[in-house]
Amino acid sequence: MGHVKEPKGVDFIIESEPLTEKDRKEISKFIVDYKSAHKKKPRTQKRKKQPS
Repeated sequence: MGHVKEPKGVDFIIESEPLTEKDRKEISKFIVDYKSAHKKKPRTQKRKKQPS
């Protein structure tokens, strides 16, 4: 496997703007809502095979 070089004039480094407090709250609310709506169902235990 070789090393990937950046083509001339292309920068692979991405610098995003910092989140505002409003954005942070919206993202946190979305995560809480998503987790509550998509909770995993509790696993049931497998039955043991009864000897014949």
